[in-house]
Amino acid sequence: MKYVDEYRDGELAQGLAAAIAKEARPERRYHFMEFCGGHTHAISRYGVTDLLPANVRMIHGPGCPVCVLPIGRVDQAIRLALKHNVILCTYGDCLRVPASDGLSLLKAKARGGDIRMVYSSADALKLAQENPEKQVVFFAIGFETTTPPTAVAIKQAKAMGLKNFSVLCCHVLTPSAISNILESPEVRKLGTVPLDGFIGPAHVSTIIGSRPYEFFAEEYRKPVVIAGFEPLDVMQAIRMLVRQVNEGRAEVENEFSRAVSREGNLKAQNLVAEVFELRRAFEWRGLHTVPYSALRIRGGFAEFDAEQRFGEDYVSVPDHKACECGAILRGVKRPQDCKLFGTVCTPENPVGSCMVSSEGACAAHYTYGRFRELPA
Repeated sequence: MKYVDEYRDGELAQGLAAAIAKEARPERRYHFMEFCGGHTHAISRYGVTDLLPANVRMIHGPGCPVCVLPIGRVDQAIRLALKHNVILCTYGDCLRVPASDGLSLLKAKARGGDIRMVYSSADALKLAQENPEKQVVFFAIGFETTTPPTAVAIKQAKAMGLKNFSVLCCHVLTPSAISNILESPEVRKLGTVPLDGFIGPAHVSTIIGSRPYEFFAEEYRKPVVIAGFEPLDVMQAIRMLVRQVNEGRAEVENEFSRAVSREGNLKAQNLVAEVFELRRAFEWRGLHTVPYSALRIRGGFAEFDAEQRFGEDYVSVPDHKACECGAILRGVKRPQDCKLFGTVCTPENPVGSCMVSSEGACAAHYTYGRFRELPA
């Protein structure tokens, strides 16, 4: 197939659904986690779960970078804007993530903070060049996909000798999150989240390749199938996972071979390694503190580290007591299990981060109505 509409063909989807139903053994249940929020969005948008047999269940994972951002990190960014009077730049989804004291970056902007939405780290760098009298901070979030552009911006700032540009680095790592889930009590001890395999992320895997997932297949005996974001990609990945489970295999397979290789993008990997190093610990929403799961700026580029430049340390803040975002990100609960979902918490008035980003499980379920009961 060459064109996007071919990956959304209804007849092919029905054929794949029939193949999955035929191969899924009626005497057992299959539980697969789609790690990436992009897959959650595709599953909800195209009604993939409606095409699956009842014994094949999809579980949402923590693969939404906005969703896993803890409140304390948003508070940190707000303090930079309001207390230190910087121009704070970030991606659009970050602006509406609820923070402490009823604030968000958008509400902090209404209080006078110079907070701007940008489409890339290059936009923030350009703002620093255009406003030499102001300090410009790029609030950098995301998994391995968005990390190389941040590294490029830092290297360019150093080459240009910019003294008014820095980065609040909140880049996190996919493999560490998968390890945390597999080692969690819900999976290993209590069995409340049974996992038979993973649909591996697409865009992240174009950077890191398929090799990092081999550990999970070998150590935890969990198959991983890397898949693209189109509905037929996801359905084919589910079929491949069902087949592996049936055959007692636990391997890494690559459905998204048109974009992902085993080694990944070595140039991007080297660039990230030059500018960033591992943090010893980093707090995730829902997963708590995860060791070696995030990046910080290396000493050679320390002048561009906003945390060091402004001396704003991270302070952990508990989530809203009634919000179930943490449990949803761990796969323990579904969006509709939250009492706030669709009533108090909506995309227009989000209480938790999972309702903010289009990749968030709550936002996807709400937008496409997948939480509603189908008529008999």
